[in-house]
Amino acid sequence: MTSASTVDAVRKIDAVYRSESRRVLATLIRLLGDFDLAEDALQEAFAAASEQWPRVGVPNNPRAWLVSAGRFRAIDGIRRRTKHDTIVSELTQQVNSTVEIPEGDDGIEDDRLRLIFTCCHPALNREAQVALTLREVCGLTTEEIAHAFLVPPATAAQRIVRAKRKIRNAGIPYEVPATEELGERLDAVLQVVYLVYNEGYSASSGESVTRSDLSSEAILLARLIVELQPDPEVEGLLALMLFNESRREARSSPDGDVVLLDEQDRSVWDRGMIAEGTALVQSALAAEQIGPYSIQAAISATHASARSTEETDWRQIVALYDLLLRANPSPVVELNRAVAVSMVDGPGAALPLIDAVLAGGSLGDYHLAHAARADMCRRLGRLDDARLAYERALELARQEPERRLLARRTRELMSDDS
Repeated sequence: MTSASTVDAVRKIDAVYRSESRRVLATLIRLLGDFDLAEDALQEAFAAASEQWPRVGVPNNPRAWLVSAGRFRAIDGIRRRTKHDTIVSELTQQVNSTVEIPEGDDGIEDDRLRLIFTCCHPALNREAQVALTLREVCGLTTEEIAHAFLVPPATAAQRIVRAKRKIRNAGIPYEVPATEELGERLDAVLQVVYLVYNEGYSASSGESVTRSDLSSEAILLARLIVELQPDPEVEGLLALMLFNESRREARSSPDGDVVLLDEQDRSVWDRGMIAEGTALVQSALAAEQIGPYSIQAAISATHASARSTEETDWRQIVALYDLLLRANPSPVVELNRAVAVSMVDGPGAALPLIDAVLAGGSLGDYHLAHAARADMCRRLGRLDDARLAYERALELARQEPERRLLARRTRELMSDDS
């Protein structure tokens, strides 16, 4: 029979895994110098915790306990697998003589910064940089990474494996680069942080609209990078995430259903985050050159300053999307601009723009593109076309709240048609 203390320990282990596993992994990668070895050590450490903590209690510093357990289990594993005592001895000496296991938050966060900049080393191509960081720093699954890139899971998996091999074979150092080298890695790091935030802001799959653990992780990483390198684009990215995060409580109903922007209760938007985001975006926009994150932050600031959808300055948003398309052209930006155009000139002006995006092919499997097309067709009274587009979006959507919304819209169309 399971005791109450055992159940409590298991719950604490689960909580520690959710909150600390990526931090522990970052330190293990520093200590062991190998991604795969560190990942195995992490699993061994939590297996040991599952066995010991229910019996002896949760330690005062679970992070340090897990790092220590993982480190020693990694050494024991190498000893069992190799006959070369000198190799084991050298590794043991290296692991014990590098940097000590951090007891507080500062050392842990330094390890996470080292890891993210290692993953974004210029020796790796951009796709590999981002995929590896999403996997190792933030713990996204291969499927989630594939969704973020709009590529098959096998492609994402190949990128991660090749990136690890390149780091190992090239002897890429595990460190935050010198100040003069930060610039060449900063773009990749910011892209990673933003992709992590997007997965947290709108989960690619599962039962929840959002994943607060990933959103919080991305915002924390952005704050660390602002301290390291107070660049206008870093400020712009942090502002963008804060504006979006300010709406978290309004984005889902008590039943877990999606609440779209025009239906949200703006009184529950977090005004503290909006104020912080406003100060950051004003600072970013004062720079000589304005980058894509700062422009997106300005778009979010326009939404945040409006009391309702009707009072939103949609013409300004369209103009900002025009600027964003020049700074960072992409099909997703074109799609978002088309939706903004519909609020200025109507769905008749927006639908051809969305059709052109879909005809380009890259968003053919992106459910939000088909959902946007369905909305335009619905507003134009083209109910059959709207139904087909909603059904296609429903086929592609993997997040359950979004699927419920799309199914409800489809049923509403059938009701209107009858």
